[in-house]
Amino acid sequence: GLFVTDYFTRTPRKLSPFRSFASIELFHFHIPEDTVIAVWNLITFKEQGGTFGDQCPDRSITVYFRSGAPSVINPLHTHFPKDTAVPGSFALTLTWTLPNRTTGVFNVTSPLPGDWFLAAHLPKDEGKISVKGLYEECQYLFQPQLIVQRLVNIAVLYPGYVTEQSMAPHNRSCLYKVFVPSYTSRVLVEVLRCRGVEGCPLWLRVRAKAPPLHNSTALDCREHAPCQLALDLPFWQHWYYVLVEKHPGVPGTISFQVTVQLTDCSRPSLARPPFLPSSASMNMPHSFGSVGGLALGDSPPPASPNGTKHPVPISIASPAGERCWPVRPTLRNELDTFSVHFYIFFGPNVSVPPDRPAVFVINLLPVLDSGGVLNLELRLNVSSLCGENVTVFGCLNHEVPLTSSDNASVTCETESLAGFLLSVNATASLSRLRIPYPQTGSWYLSLRSLCATEHGFEPCTNVTAEVYLRAYLSPCINDCGIYGQCKLLRTNNYLYAACECKAGWNGWGCTDNAEAFSYGFQLLSTLLLCLSNVMFVPPVAIAVRSHYLLEAAVYIFTMFFSTFYHACDQPGIVVFCIMEYDVLQFCDFLGSLMSVWVTVIAMARLQPVVKQASVLYLLGAMLLSMALQMDRHGLWNLLGPSLFALGIMAIAWTARTIRRRHCYPPTWKRWAFYLCPGALIAAAAVLLYAFVETEENYFYIHSIWHLLIAGSVGFLLPPRAKPSRRLGPLPRRKGCGYQLCVNEQEELGLVDPAVASINSICTS
Repeated sequence: GLFVTDYFTRTPRKLSPFRSFASIELFHFHIPEDTVIAVWNLITFKEQGGTFGDQCPDRSITVYFRSGAPSVINPLHTHFPKDTAVPGSFALTLTWTLPNRTTGVFNVTSPLPGDWFLAAHLPKDEGKISVKGLYEECQYLFQPQLIVQRLVNIAVLYPGYVTEQSMAPHNRSCLYKVFVPSYTSRVLVEVLRCRGVEGCPLWLRVRAKAPPLHNSTALDCREHAPCQLALDLPFWQHWYYVLVEKHPGVPGTISFQVTVQLTDCSRPSLARPPFLPSSASMNMPHSFGSVGGLALGDSPPPASPNGTKHPVPISIASPAGERCWPVRPTLRNELDTFSVHFYIFFGPNVSVPPDRPAVFVINLLPVLDSGGVLNLELRLNVSSLCGENVTVFGCLNHEVPLTSSDNASVTCETESLAGFLLSVNATASLSRLRIPYPQTGSWYLSLRSLCATEHGFEPCTNVTAEVYLRAYLSPCINDCGIYGQCKLLRTNNYLYAACECKAGWNGWGCTDNAEAFSYGFQLLSTLLLCLSNVMFVPPVAIAVRSHYLLEAAVYIFTMFFSTFYHACDQPGIVVFCIMEYDVLQFCDFLGSLMSVWVTVIAMARLQPVVKQASVLYLLGAMLLSMALQMDRHGLWNLLGPSLFALGIMAIAWTARTIRRRHCYPPTWKRWAFYLCPGALIAAAAVLLYAFVETEENYFYIHSIWHLLIAGSVGFLLPPRAKPSRRLGPLPRRKGCGYQLCVNEQEELGLVDPAVASINSICTS
């Protein structure tokens, strides 16, 4: 055949340590039909500060693959919510081969067509809280690339027609495909008139949706005569691929015929008519044209040496129980993103007769519906059983309903199908099923009522059970409960939802309480974070006593909003919010930075003209508000204003030192008992905040931060001098001159101005 190669790539993304599915990076690919091989090239590299991160530690990267929907992963081995079905996926761990780069390759032979999803993450870390911008963070970037090789012009088999083929010595196999429409209960593929050197040295392989593999359903034509391969309960509305493969080492040309017969389960005694006027009769995609290229009223296509001939009648023995029943549709009602209800006509109460199953179909739209949770609920009306021991079994299958034997109804499994089982009876009248990230397409629910006897379950005689059926699509399982938040996430044009848990709760629906915080612990952490702000009361009293009224107002503002911000910021149920969270956070950050600003400006002891104008206070408030609006967690939001204020203080102190010709403040007591202890306490608080704080110790380390910062303000806030008594004006000399008044008490920077004598020395 002719091969075509397609190439797809995605933009590199930064990986994060795994905490929940909301922290993974999801990549969406689409594999075309008739693909024989797909190769993913997984590129990972490190960066630090805009350059290659050769010094970054090696951290393993886990990549998950799944067809049809995102992978439901559980790397932390937490418990899933009750009644949750976990679909499988394939995982791959990448190790580093170079200091800053590694590449992995993942091959899939004959992959299923449609949507494929890759999920990648780093291992869980210790949860350290780092200050943004403090140091260059190691970044691990992941970029997947996809290369697919697909066949074009694959021969199409039409049901009821015979296709002749000659396999040359240099050819090893022939590939065909046939479209299976709805209401097909059986596919029979047969090889006829096989002629070769050694009988019929052929293998017959059949697979749905993609070309067959070595482990697909196969039949050795040398050992079976006639060479017939039957598939019961095939997938509806899908292509089936037929591979006729020659045994290794067989010489010469082999000629054979291939035919396919489809059994219509609505008429189990008949095969589908071979002459179909158009592709609409077979529900075939319109892109493939009509059957045999015919229009309405045309005659069958003429025979060709390796083409399609007139149909050959083949008798098909239909097994018992292959009859299918009408499928009742559901009405789709979209309320919001991933909030869809499926209503049953003349429902939601459903009558399940004793002699046949009740079948319903739920259609999930491609891409749009695979990022949520499919919920199914069955509730039995016990009063409808009339005292009989009736059990209603429900089988939920993808792309084909399971309506065969009674044993299959009990186990919801056959040799080729496996579905999800629900059951309700008089004892357990309620049953639920949740499927996170369901595959899109048609889901069929088959309800069957059976009576329990000594020999197992048997069909009931004259009891019609009534069942309340509810099916809906939701973003998350139970909206993640009270200890989680359901987040709507997006990767390119694909939307999906995931839970982000808090207060130590884990799991897909935040229901795993193995590491959950108790109520007492939550209350203790909230009280510590809130009551530690009471330490601002002494700085407020000192500021009021020293007539620093503006500074006292800022400290009160900080104490108030820090208390209620932490009361609202708690992860558990001990939460109290007086305003919106964003308002409380902004006011808390602004108050903290303004406290640093006004304290340092007060320590600078600027001239009264500048202080009365309050230019620097107003300028600081405006600049800090702007910086917090841009980035509230940036390092320079704290360092920038602090360094600027310290620069102003240093200039003021240096000017006084030069003018007075000795160090300012001049007293060693001020340095030993106030400035040095205050500076050490503030430095210790900054070190704890920047390097020690983690998610586990946050509640007490941050409480200590509150205590230290408030304590340092009490030490660093300077005393204010009382107004000095002015002496009478001295007689001035005639002529040019100036008068310089020096307040010695203010220059000395004493703690209590009342202790020192007030002397005003005026010189001309």
